[in-house]
Amino acid sequence: MALCRIKNPEQLKKHPPGELGKLLGLDRIPEVGYFRTKIKQITDQSKADELHTELFRSWTEEMPEMFFYIDGHVRVYHGETANLPKRFVAREKLCLSGTTEFWVNDQQGLPLMVVTGELNEKLKTAIEEIIPKIQKEITLPSKPGQPAFTIVVDREAYEPAWFIKLWEQHRVAVITYRKNVKDKWDSSLFYDVETQIYNTNVTMQLCEMGTQLNGHWFREIRKLSENGHQTSILTTHPGLSLPETAVKMFSRWAQENFFKYMIADFDFDRMIEYGTEPVNQKRTIPNPRYKEITYQIKKAREKKARLEARIFQQMEGKTTMGNSALEQVILKSAELIETINEYKQQIEALLSKRKNQPSRISIAEMPPQQRYNKLLQESAYSCDFGHSVLPKADTQS
Repeated sequence: MALCRIKNPEQLKKHPPGELGKLLGLDRIPEVGYFRTKIKQITDQSKADELHTELFRSWTEEMPEMFFYIDGHVRVYHGETANLPKRFVAREKLCLSGTTEFWVNDQQGLPLMVVTGELNEKLKTAIEEIIPKIQKEITLPSKPGQPAFTIVVDREAYEPAWFIKLWEQHRVAVITYRKNVKDKWDSSLFYDVETQIYNTNVTMQLCEMGTQLNGHWFREIRKLSENGHQTSILTTHPGLSLPETAVKMFSRWAQENFFKYMIADFDFDRMIEYGTEPVNQKRTIPNPRYKEITYQIKKAREKKARLEARIFQQMEGKTTMGNSALEQVILKSAELIETINEYKQQIEALLSKRKNQPSRISIAEMPPQQRYNKLLQESAYSCDFGHSVLPKADTQS
């Protein structure tokens, strides 16, 4: 089905069963109901994790270099059965309910591993869960001073102190874009470097210097564009050459292309199985009530500030007026002053109310009707692993 770009079992009804059956050596393909029964028999075995481990071990044995690209992908949920927290979806530019999957790909963009977040886990949290899984399945190098492996991430996981922690605790190097770059290097420092990206010869103007962030030294590499823009790359890898570092970082777009390819060709975000399961009740989340009160305080302060600005505009330039005219202006502003005082009292009441609310609570402390859960994962994992094989097959063919 996937190689024929039939995106879900229901679409089988639109295709001749005899012709598709010949591809499998059968008289005809199974009906949709029978096919879904077979899928359920597979998922009921709960063997997806074992399959995942075997595939990851097999694929990493063929990798010439241990560079892993990690990024998150949100599957938006539009149903009513599950109660999922909202998260920002970059492609929609909206905050929507959904599930975040954190994918590990190689430099070619081919998938190696996927970890599904339970709630609103950040990319850093997911990476800390992924690192032990990678360490368990790969052979660590014995060369002193060399990283066990290297991860390539975007700015979402940017935190220099955390990069140092990964190196000291796990011997894991990081390559990422640097955030908040305010200075510019002298253009005379850059020189042409010839290298290859996906078997294509390219020439880039690069420069490398050391930089200190939060008391730690990092290698910083910048690429100078024709329009004068300088793209800054930060890395903790001690031995990777300048052109190789740039190639590894700019190859991250292959992972973005993987997501786009899977969504277009394999209905990547489709929900496979209906139903929910509980999340870890001990996990803590930002208290929704605390966030609600904080939002109310913010809005009240904004309204109060706008009224104060109106009074200022009315009083501005009136200081040279006579006392009687000034009194008239003050009387006109009396209603505004009264409303401002009401907002002051409202803000004080909300601040007092927020003091009684913890900033974070566990899932078990949430009201039962609002308690978060998650979608069933076994069928999604099985489908994801099938998807993981297909891009490799397409690439090889």
